[in-house]
Amino acid sequence: MFFFDPYYLIFMAPAFLLMLAVQFYVSSSYSKWSQVPSRLRINGAQAAAQLIRYTGLYNVRVEGVHGHLTDHYDPRDKTLRLSESVYGSASVAALAVAAHELGHALQDHEGYAPLKLRAALVPAVNIGSYLGWILLMIGLLLQSSQIAWLGVIVFSGGAIFALATLPVEFNASARARRLLLESGLISTEEELRGVNQVLNAAALTYVAALVTAVLQLLYYATLVLGMSDRRRE
Repeated sequence: MFFFDPYYLIFMAPAFLLMLAVQFYVSSSYSKWSQVPSRLRINGAQAAAQLIRYTGLYNVRVEGVHGHLTDHYDPRDKTLRLSESVYGSASVAALAVAAHELGHALQDHEGYAPLKLRAALVPAVNIGSYLGWILLMIGLLLQSSQIAWLGVIVFSGGAIFALATLPVEFNASARARRLLLESGLISTEEELRGVNQVLNAAALTYVAALVTAVLQLLYYATLVLGMSDRRRE
């Protein structure tokens, strides 16, 4: 069974190490700047409310959500949901996260093309993550390269989605920095340094996700190529 194929570790070990390093960087960066209060002493919910007024996105609501770093913007009901550690915290990290999620609200309001593309990919990726795996297993078990390659193609949707996510997240972070500075919610060099570190750390998680998806895809492609080579011998 290829579940225990040692070549899988060869392909995926770099991704695992990268994910661990990124998770440590995200955790340490957020932990550090969550202890540093913002100059204005306003919490994440208040910062989001001020940015909503500043941008004129009056149809966007702000509410709290359980969990740690579970912050997200839901375009279906125009709601910006902030985790407990952001909603009530008056830290530099909380301002960075709240502004980033508002960046997504602005993307939604403006019809930002990469955001639309990512949203359009979601159904295909959800189906492909299961169907691709099934087709790949069937192809390998039946020694059918056609079915196996079809599984690889369908499974590649995950890597495409991870790639499409990068411009969306990088743009939201760029908007967050600009909004925080233009609105006056941050003004010192220390605040800007903290915002940059928190946002850059978060961005690396999406880069690591893309690397992981690509390496996994390459592993599956190698399995199918190996099967095809053995059939020709």
